[in-house]
Amino acid sequence: MKTYRGDRTIDGVAVTVDGAPLPERTDIKEISRDGFEWSYEGVAPAQLALAILADHFGSAALALQNYDRFMRDVVANFGNEWEFTTADIEAVLTARAA
Repeated sequence: MKTYRGDRTIDGVAVTVDGAPLPERTDIKEISRDGFEWSYEGVAPAQLALAILADHFGSAALALQNYDRFMRDVVANFGNEWEFTTADIEAVLTARAA
């Protein structure tokens, strides 16, 4: 199980997956030129949602199909510091499909 973490630091925001920096995945789609953000709906949170889902699914196509709603349902509601696991992602996706 992977763990995604985000934190606001004095140097800006930091997002990791299992302790390593999470790639922005602008190679799939450049939604934001300003990197990641969260706690609101917008382009930087959408980039984070895309990156998390691309890592989780291992599929650009599935990430592109799901990132916008994932941003609105999950990323827009993260606090300053957050942690989300692959089990949490699956629970959100399963609840949405029901």
